Amino acid sequence: MTHHQGLILISENGTLYSVLTPKEGVSVDTILGNHLKHQLGDSILIATHNEGKVKEFRRMFQKIGISVESLNDYPELPEVEETGVTFEEDARLKAETTASLTGQMVLADDSGLKVDILGGMPGVWSARFSGPDATDEKNNLKLLHELAMVFELKDRKALFHTCLVVAAPHRESLVVEADWEGYIGFDAKGSNGFGYDPLFLVGETGRTSAELTADEKNKISHRGQAVKKLMEVFPSWQQKQSL
Repeated sequence: MTHHQGLILISENGTLYSVLTPKEGVSVDTILGNHLKHQLGDSILIATHNEGKVKEFRRMFQKIGISVESLNDYPELPEVEETGVTFEEDARLKAETTASLTGQMVLADDSGLKVDILGGMPGVWSARFSGPDATDEKNNLKLLHELAMVFELKDRKALFHTCLVVAAPHRESLVVEADWEGYIGFDAKGSNGFGYDPLFLVGETGRTSAELTADEKNKISHRGQAVKKLMEVFPSWQQKQSL
């Protein structure tokens, strides 16, 4: 049993088993110091210009005290070409390239919609499904066109998939993935969210993703599930990479 910065540390043979704090507590800065506290993740750069994604990530991360920046705060950075053929490859490209250019901890996600009857399309091409000048509206119209002859909802199964990659200079990247299952509706409904949200029917609820509130969506969406997984492994990843 030893004392350190007002704490009582219980250890054996170099392994820490328990930490006892005084009744009044101890300042985090006293224990970690400002520099290490920053390393533990009080801010993160999201490698996207998509304000819809940024807004969702900001709502999630602010609950655990992590501030969020996006590429819109760094207009001088070049675009990272997404040449990967999987979600993880594209997410790694964005996260690791941006981290090397900025020297910061960076999170990139690559997400997309996979429709069973279309062989998993649009997949990694979800954002540009309707061509080089794609917009959310054009992508949704193209998807409805592709499914125009699929009349049974049970045959319009789909899922959103996301891959999150957290990268920092000279560190091994952290990767998590998650899915969100549902169906593609026959017409657009709802005004929340972005992308394919107005067409994506959530499970058996009959509601589209765009009809959910932000809090409802973040609790069950592919991105919300992935962030939850990320938060479970993030502290140990940070500690490992800081050694």
